[in-house]
Parts: sequence; structure tokens; C-alpha cells
Amino acid sequence: MAQEILCEVNNCTFWNSGNRCGAEKIYVVSQKGQHASNSEETDCKTFNPETH
Repeated sequence: MAQEILCEVNNCTFWNSGNRCGAEKIYVVSQKGQHASNSEETDCKTFNPETH
């Protein structure tokens, strides 16, 4: 299991300096059903936008 999750989406509430994800767990889904062919066909459902 991954010990370190890196993420560049710095407007997410889980984003930490060094592009570290601070979420306790993450949920990634395929945009096109069960099978993704590349990373562009996936989405992080853990994303939570910052509110200002």
C-alpha cells in the first residue's frame, strides 16, 4: 500500500506543502467505466475545494 500520496492540486483542502496529500484515504475512479487506459481517464473523488 502506498505510504506517500503526491498531488499538485493546491486548491484542495487536503493539499500540503511539498505536493503531499493529507487525506486519510483517497478514492480514485475511472471516467469511462471500469477500465482506464491512462491517468487522464481517472478522477480523484477525495478532492475537496478550498473555500475562501
